[in-house]
Amino acid sequence: MTLSMNLPATDLLAPPASERKNIPGVSRILGVGTAVTENSYSQRELLDVFEITDPKVRSVFLNSAIERRFLSVPPRDEAGTITLETQGQLLAKHKRLALAMGARAVRNCLENAGIELSDIGYLCCVTTTGLLTPGLSALLIRDMGINPNSSRVDVVGMGCNAGLNALNAVVGWTVAHPGQVAVMVCAEACSAAYVIDATMRTSVVNSLFGDGAAAVALAADPLDAAGPPDAPRALDDMAAAAGSPRVLSFASHIITDAIDAMRYDWDDEQGKFSFFLDPEVPYVVGAHAESVIDRLLSGAGLRRSDIGHWLVHSGGKKVIDAVRVNLGLTRHDVRHTTGVLRDYGNLSSGSFLFSYERLLREEVIKSGDYGVLMTMGPGSAIETALVQW
Repeated sequence: MTLSMNLPATDLLAPPASERKNIPGVSRILGVGTAVTENSYSQRELLDVFEITDPKVRSVFLNSAIERRFLSVPPRDEAGTITLETQGQLLAKHKRLALAMGARAVRNCLENAGIELSDIGYLCCVTTTGLLTPGLSALLIRDMGINPNSSRVDVVGMGCNAGLNALNAVVGWTVAHPGQVAVMVCAEACSAAYVIDATMRTSVVNSLFGDGAAAVALAADPLDAAGPPDAPRALDDMAAAAGSPRVLSFASHIITDAIDAMRYDWDDEQGKFSFFLDPEVPYVVGAHAESVIDRLLSGAGLRRSDIGHWLVHSGGKKVIDAVRVNLGLTRHDVRHTTGVLRDYGNLSSGSFLFSYERLLREEVIKSGDYGVLMTMGPGSAIETALVQW
């Protein structure tokens, strides 16, 4: 079930900058941080690593609009042949990579936001590329030394759209706990979800996904200007440098007719899970993008032309093009989306935060600007959020 929280966006439209005051109980993004695995490979290098000679498969890799990806490729045996990893080995790889990337992304996020590790009151961990019990949140709390009394939740198996599903819940927690800091981390070790065979099904997946983690910190302004007794410090101080945007509302849509278009299946022959990606996904997602975006914006009395910044999930070249065309966006509007795809591939649930980080580094945001965050994934689902700086 998709969690949907509709905040009263019509009451949050920005007054003139000179009159701008913090709105108690409204959640704000304080900072973001990202991390990847150690080694990156060009698409041509990966064709050599996996010894792919089929012209059709090579064409899929080389026409993906991806230049490089960070991956942890399988080890080679003494003869130099790629070793096929078992499902158990892949789960162990996921645990190792997700913990390492997740911790670095959280630290980078806290540094960006000017927040201490001890400030975290809530930790939400998102992953689809492996199963852990206890969850990634418990392991990160132990390994990083986060307060074990912190609240936590793990969002597992929702796919590329999960970052915004989880952000919705995190925003809800911050609004219910004004002045306290929540951190969400999306840690996707896509290297741990690969099946290597000669089929076009797995080749499409193997040409697209990369390893990466992204974390974001949020907090709601205290109802009492002084804040709760245990508040880390004034949120204004923590957010001033980043010009932190307020999260105004969310809108979701599940395309139930395409619920099997993106899914994990168990492959008896391989003895592991295999991801399936229907080739019609880009067109299905694109055809439904307008309705959910217009619903998101209409709640705030906005039109698409009012949006200054679009941060769309880097799902793949065809997906990005379908969304761009159906929403009437320019290539400049999705420059960060295509840039992340080019440099990292599809990073699953954390992709949109890599784009958000690039937008911040551009230093083009003005006070009062609106932004739309958009992710797509299994369900088939489209998740959106409206923010304002």
